[in-house]
Amino acid sequence: MKKVKIEPKELSGEISIPPSKSISHRAVIAASLSSGVSEISNIVMSKDIKATCEAMKQLGAEISEVKAENERVKLIIKGIEVFKAPKASIDCNESGSTLRFMIPIAMMSNSEISFIGKGKLVERPLDVYYKIFDEQGIHYETKDNKLPLKINGSLTPGTFDIRGDVSSQFITGLMFVLPLLASDSKISITGELESKGYIDLTISVLSKYGIVIENDDYKAFYIKGRQVYKACDYRVEGDFSQAAFWLVAGCLGEKITSRDLNESSLQADKEVIDIIKSMAGKISCEDNSFIAQKSQTKRTVIDASQIPDIIPVLSVLASVSKGTTIVKNGARLRIKESDRLTATKTELNKLGADIKEEGDTLIIKGVSKLRGANVDSWNDHRIAMAMAVASIRCEGSVIIDGASSVDKSYPNFWQDFKMLGGDICEQS
Repeated sequence: MKKVKIEPKELSGEISIPPSKSISHRAVIAASLSSGVSEISNIVMSKDIKATCEAMKQLGAEISEVKAENERVKLIIKGIEVFKAPKASIDCNESGSTLRFMIPIAMMSNSEISFIGKGKLVERPLDVYYKIFDEQGIHYETKDNKLPLKINGSLTPGTFDIRGDVSSQFITGLMFVLPLLASDSKISITGELESKGYIDLTISVLSKYGIVIENDDYKAFYIKGRQVYKACDYRVEGDFSQAAFWLVAGCLGEKITSRDLNESSLQADKEVIDIIKSMAGKISCEDNSFIAQKSQTKRTVIDASQIPDIIPVLSVLASVSKGTTIVKNGARLRIKESDRLTATKTELNKLGADIKEEGDTLIIKGVSKLRGANVDSWNDHRIAMAMAVASIRCEGSVIIDGASSVDKSYPNFWQDFKMLGGDICEQS
């Protein structure tokens, strides 16, 4: 699907939110590192999750799919007994989580490993690992710090100094493998740890599989060696980063009920609830369902540092809210699937929004309505979905180029959009 044409229409109804992609990655990896057989239920086989599954299979895990309802699957995973040397390069596609999680794990094979990827992933920073490799004398090859990356060596236990303002994916990658090493390790955080929510998710999932990590107020993490992953059956909860689109859609249109969300979730993107409420958005919760209703929203200030995935759709809401919203600390948005600060500003302005970009900040002056236009997804699933939600308040058709980018995380987005009343036709 190259393009979709959307006629403006308010959405309404109920939707079962897709499972958390962040938790799915972690559960698949933990199960693959476990002795025995685990069942992971409520999985959507998006491109990112497929990449992680294929990577673990190359290292020796046995993973099979059992179809369930609503395009979901259950994964039956027999854990790795002996790490295998990958027969080919590990292809991470466009998944930053797959790449950064798999680099330390694949080194358990004690063989030469190559990593490849596509799109913006090729140039996503890996300096944190390069510093560790240099310190431990691990051989690696890369050209201009881009993929492909070739590594030959394995990690040794010890103290790992990590800056708090880098992606939490590096810390999670280490947390997967350090418990398996011969002696104890410590991850020492310098400065303030930004992505606490994602680290909480990692520690929570690992605990389900028998791995203990001691958190010293996010300043240090103590990890005993010679731990053993134990098989566990696990159901993945709904994804707040995906729910964000429907929560905003409900505030812009009619009542939308988002089901299968954990009220006490550790997901960082659960912050979308508090942010929308701070904008006077009408959101209520009943039995792990969140109900969003048409609202006249107002300005707010949003700190983007820990929630880069939900900024595009929150910017949609801000663009038609009263007053001027400030989105600050957006540096990490520039190294996602697209430069999400520039992409969000550029595409929403095509629709008549009033957004300025100053450094790593967006200044969004609310307007009363948007207009139809041709917009581009920048090959970024979050931008494509945000533009679809923006169409609710547009006067005129919205044509989105690169509509298939949603396959990265939410393959059924367009079907769900139609199910809630969206008027979409595909264009070649």
